[in-house]
Amino acid sequence: MSTLDPQLASQLEQVRRDFAKAFRVLKESRTLTATNTYQAYVRVPDSDQVIAVHAPTPWADDQEIRAVVATYDGEVILDESIPGATPLSGRGAGGNGKRYAAIFQARPEINVVIHVHTPYLGGWASAHRVLPIRYAASQRVTLARELPIYIDRRQPEPLFILDRIAENPHTPAILEANGGATFWSDDLIKASKLILLIEEGAYFQGLAEGLGGSQEFGPGVLEQQWKMTGLWEQGQKLLGAAA
Repeated sequence: MSTLDPQLASQLEQVRRDFAKAFRVLKESRTLTATNTYQAYVRVPDSDQVIAVHAPTPWADDQEIRAVVATYDGEVILDESIPGATPLSGRGAGGNGKRYAAIFQARPEINVVIHVHTPYLGGWASAHRVLPIRYAASQRVTLARELPIYIDRRQPEPLFILDRIAENPHTPAILEANGGATFWSDDLIKASKLILLIEEGAYFQGLAEGLGGSQEFGPGVLEQQWKMTGLWEQGQKLLGAAA
């Protein structure tokens, strides 16, 4: 820690606290799968650096939350990973800075990208199906009406994400075909809360598949839900444009 400037050191400690809290909630609520795949990449303001933290695997003897700080080009500033452990990004510690660099460079409003594996989002992803948002509790916190599915990995994931944001700036996540999901936001806790809600909705909608499938919201539901979170003014414009 002595090699980090005070501002970065302070941010790193806050990221650890937020990540540890979110990991506890997502794990205890069984939102995460057994592998504990939950990885956060956090922008360091006014720099080309990323703080990367990931949940320890269930097999790890050391369950401490460890971090990597790296630049967009892959220069490692701090590496707390244990020798022999699986690199967070699969490309060594420096890959943590590179993985979502394109998103941080292109979208200044995004401060965190989270890759996560959850049971029911994983099910929709394995089915190669777009997830329509038809659960009121999750719809009230987002103006997006569906989560896109990322199938063709010849296009890098960050570029696919940027394309989807360009199409709809309200899109908060994608499903990764035959894998998990990737979320983004301006805040780690905010993104993690959305993960829990979207996964819960995917669970209910999965159950509904055997009953004829989940249905679109009834009259007045979107207005009711978006008014609860202050999104109705924007949502009303979107509905008017889609009509």
